Amino acid sequence: MRHRVVTYSPEATFHALADPTRRALLDLLRQGSQPAGQIASAFPVSRPAISKHLRLLRRAHLVHEHRQGRHRMYQLNPESLKVVDSWLAPYRVFWRANLTSLKKFVEIEYARESQSGLQADRAHEADSGHKRKD
Repeated sequence: MRHRVVTYSPEATFHALADPTRRALLDLLRQGSQPAGQIASAFPVSRPAISKHLRLLRRAHLVHEHRQGRHRMYQLNPESLKVVDSWLAPYRVFWRANLTSLKKFVEIEYARESQSGLQADRAHEADSGHKRKD
């Protein structure tokens, strides 16, 4: 068996993932390897249309195809999704930092409002108490 190095192209991966049908195909293949006919029967579009989608996913290295008897079997290639994961990594850092800052801000504001509300309640009670004495 020959080993070959595969370079995953971010452009090809994102182009393939841009289509909702292809994303649905990948979701289906998360369940495991399936024959092309079974995959096609899960969608309301024609078999040739599904075949084209599978070909594009294969070219983007998002799925592997192999023969099993007379069937063409397809399976998800999660390795190629590392390109997407790498692209998303800086955004995860960005959102974590921003959500942490937002959480601190909300907690400080909540504490301030709770404190000022408590002080207002005490002032109201004090005013009510003075009026009763008068």
